Amino acid sequence: MIAERINRVKESGTMKMKELAGQKKAEGKDIISFTVGEPDFDTPKHIVEAAKKALDEGKTRYLNAAGLPELREAIARSSKTANGIPCDASNVMVAPSKHAIFETIMATVNEGEEVILPNPAWVSYEPATALAGGRAVPVTTKEENEWRVLPEAVAELITPKTKMILLNSPSNPCGSIATKDDIKGIADLAKDHDLVVLSDEVYEKIVFDGHKHYSIAAEPEMFDRTVTISGFSKTYAMTGWRMGWLIAPKPLFKAVNKIQQHSITHVTTFAQYGGLAGLVGSQEPVNAMVNEFKERRDLVMKLIGEIPQLHCDVPKGAFYAFPRYDNPMKSEEMALHLMDKAEVAVTGGAAFGEAGEQHLRISYATSKENIAKGLERLKNALA
Repeated sequence: MIAERINRVKESGTMKMKELAGQKKAEGKDIISFTVGEPDFDTPKHIVEAAKKALDEGKTRYLNAAGLPELREAIARSSKTANGIPCDASNVMVAPSKHAIFETIMATVNEGEEVILPNPAWVSYEPATALAGGRAVPVTTKEENEWRVLPEAVAELITPKTKMILLNSPSNPCGSIATKDDIKGIADLAKDHDLVVLSDEVYEKIVFDGHKHYSIAAEPEMFDRTVTISGFSKTYAMTGWRMGWLIAPKPLFKAVNKIQQHSITHVTTFAQYGGLAGLVGSQEPVNAMVNEFKERRDLVMKLIGEIPQLHCDVPKGAFYAFPRYDNPMKSEEMALHLMDKAEVAVTGGAAFGEAGEQHLRISYATSKENIAKGLERLKNALA
């Protein structure tokens, strides 16, 4: 009864641990969860009020698949101003960020073609590639290189079957940020080998310590071969709204638009008015949230530094730490052990690829109180 393509993918490691933590809580366990990448802040009030106003005004009917014209224009202005992407509204499609990634891979990758992607990487890149009939080719990143995707490592993996390079900066699960030289080097490879680049920039606003986010679509001659993905979930604490966007050159845009027309049609109409309010309204809630994430990052690093069995590169963006542990236990087994013994939920690093083995992903999108309590429990359990 089940399609063969489903056998190509496994369940999400992050959602598996989140759901297990939920079961344990329902059984009365005092679980502290560091699993999912979800800001624990409320969506800013002006965004909520804009969506409510849209409902009250009856803005509940169909839109064009690409989304609300005013929102597309606002996304184009913001992307051009902040990131230097040479786009206009006609290049912008409003779509849930994860769905936009699936749509882009489905619209570009043929059966048997290869997608070079980071390892470790977000859990859904490889399944999206497999469901499209493509083959994921992991480029191993290393702690000693700040978990960055290095152009020279990508170059070694390019073959006649390579179709796409997939980037994610700031990254999940490592919190790494690509440098200007990294971006330029990968852009040169894409141009030399006529490759598509899919750039997942959903954490673009969550950067620390003066680091800068770079969009590869802003590099010379790269806009015409790049699809840029970003969204509202992380920046505006809008995870449940399921809304983001992609920016693409016209041929790629038209291909992805076909999939959107035949799948979700478009993002919920009244929700798009909320997204518009987020982009054009005050950014103070975003700034406050990023400042709080930095304080939490600093607390996490301080407390991990007090745990002899953990070793961690300082995350430069997003809201994850990816510590290595001193123990031969496999990371999934370690995560289950810590759930049982410490009542702390983390995700085993191997869920993000083989290079993540012997690591744990800790999401610090939770309160400082939970961070302090949870890491104290980890310290005792690992000891």
